[in-house]
Amino acid sequence: MKTLILIRHAKSSWKHDVIDHERPLNNRGVSDSKMVSNYFINKGLNPNKVMISDANRTKLTAAQFIKTLKIDSKIIEYSHELYDFSGYNLINTIKNCNSKVDRLMVFGHNHAITAFVNSYGDKYIENVPTCGVVIIEFEIENWKDLKPGKTIDALFPRDLK
Repeated sequence: MKTLILIRHAKSSWKHDVIDHERPLNNRGVSDSKMVSNYFINKGLNPNKVMISDANRTKLTAAQFIKTLKIDSKIIEYSHELYDFSGYNLINTIKNCNSKVDRLMVFGHNHAITAFVNSYGDKYIENVPTCGVVIIEFEIENWKDLKPGKTIDALFPRDLK
């Protein structure tokens, strides 16, 4: 059994004159990442591995979850491959994860997140919003054998407001 915790980065700011990859979070993004990560404190997420897109907004979102959930820095990996919008690199990253990892947490981007959730989960979600979290369980022993699984939770910032 494998569990995937997918998190879309929180709301980013367009106020700064920077390339897309370097955009920071806006005030709502900062507050949503605190609120959503706090919700999960006692939910037993406990990932064995955390993979994060190297985009600034994704790293900032992940940093809040890492701090709130007290995730060990030894299990964290930043990847430019996850700066992916189509979903191709997201799928490959997950499939290439070590089979010893049972609970994988991935911070990424849309359209990739929503497309993955609707291809591999069993619950249709029109759009995973910023700072949305979707958890899917898979009846597999190895990530390379990825096939559709069961969506066990979906939490969006609006659910907590």
